[in-house]
Amino acid sequence: MRLIRTILLLLVIGVVGVFAYNYWSGNGWTLHPTAASSGIDADTARKQGAEVARDTARKAGEVATKVEEAAADATLTTKIKSKMVLDDYVKARTIDVDTKGSVVTLTGIVGSTAERDRAVRLAKETQGVTRVVDKLEIRKE
Repeated sequence: MRLIRTILLLLVIGVVGVFAYNYWSGNGWTLHPTAASSGIDADTARKQGAEVARDTARKAGEVATKVEEAAADATLTTKIKSKMVLDDYVKARTIDVDTKGSVVTLTGIVGSTAERDRAVRLAKETQGVTRVVDKLEIRKE
């Protein structure tokens, strides 16, 4: 029992000695406040964090704007295509509608000049359309 106490006492003295040596020399594990420092400047880290946050917010705004524009384009395209599907004189399945902003491009094949004119008119009459680019081809079936 005495041997175990002696070994434990020597072990505690050794650990305390190592901590004391490291504390004064600044090496290894210490309780010294400067030794616990990670070497990172808090002000620099804050500034860089703020810059990253501003960048992220700007990019998120740009992405939100693009998504908004794409949704508006898709909505306009859907309105026009729906009008064509519901129209008795236009074969909507042969006409492609592409929207960029408020400009609509119609491409595809129609059976007559009347069908072509009707498709272009349906597109022009849709709210939000400022211009229609007609690239429709007339082919008799």
